[in-house]
Amino acid sequence: MSQKNQTLGEFIIENQTSFKYSSGELSRLINSIRLAAKVVNYEVNKAGLVDILGTAGQINTQGESQQKLDVYAHEKFITMLTNRNIVCGIASEEEEDFMVINSADQKHQNKYVVLIDPLDGSSNIDVNVSVGTIFSIYRRVTPVGAAVTIDDFLQKGTRQVAAGYIIYGTSTMLVYPTGHGVNGFTLNPAIGTFYLSHPNMKFPKKGSIYSVNEGNYIHFPQGIKDYIKHCQKEEDERPYTSRYIGSLVSDFHRNMIKGGIYLYPQSSTYPKGKLRLLYECNPMAFIAEQANGKASDGFHRILDIKPHSLHQRIPFICGSASMVADVENFMKVAAN
Repeated sequence: MSQKNQTLGEFIIENQTSFKYSSGELSRLINSIRLAAKVVNYEVNKAGLVDILGTAGQINTQGESQQKLDVYAHEKFITMLTNRNIVCGIASEEEEDFMVINSADQKHQNKYVVLIDPLDGSSNIDVNVSVGTIFSIYRRVTPVGAAVTIDDFLQKGTRQVAAGYIIYGTSTMLVYPTGHGVNGFTLNPAIGTFYLSHPNMKFPKKGSIYSVNEGNYIHFPQGIKDYIKHCQKEEDERPYTSRYIGSLVSDFHRNMIKGGIYLYPQSSTYPKGKLRLLYECNPMAFIAEQANGKASDGFHRILDIKPHSLHQRIPFICGSASMVADVENFMKVAAN
């Protein structure tokens, strides 16, 4: 039975059979992400003391200016996952295409692919606001022994075998579901060990926080505008409290603990939405559903969406189930 203050290593071993596909390989994969997170955490905590702040002078595949820490985090996670001979393929938000990873015997024997957003919210690092890493793990669909293809990455979110995030804030936490609930582990920096600090995390059934960039209000679809007005109306348990950090991991983490909803809808600026389905939406939706929450694009369940490209963008609404259902109702009414 998992207990508070249990180490992450102990927890992984004890709960290995909770995963859809129980294997030592998957456990080693989670361990590799844990180690990379510790390395990135160390560098994030030095921001301001060493030359790691600001832009790297490059534009990533999303057309966005890369921060130095984006590049650093990307390199550390890729190196850790590659050198430990665990995965057969990796896709990063920072790269245009996926990477084929050979196993030690060059026969592509590994079974899992990883999709990763190495440093979510990195534009906030200069002002000392929490940032995070988001990861998603799938079992390959191509035959073991062959090189991975795009089909291994373009899988519905329902096929994820694990997902999670690391939040680098006042404390560093790794949060991931085992298939039967969500657990949070806090890093003790003195000894470099993650301990179970938040067992069985769940979204409250009802929340009182809404997280959206209201500066884009004029660009939102009518259904979202109507919902925001609903949140602000003095009636029943409203008005809700508006809280928006601008880092998906940070906003999601707060709302899961306190109860709330995160909205990044489509807009006239981003008609297809801005967040990436594979690197951000699918893993966070996977976590939300196992924490009794809900994730939608306004009309459809996120995990049911079939991806068509590595960097596909979609609208994203995620949080306490009743609040997401309210948004879907407002969107449906506005569309009719």
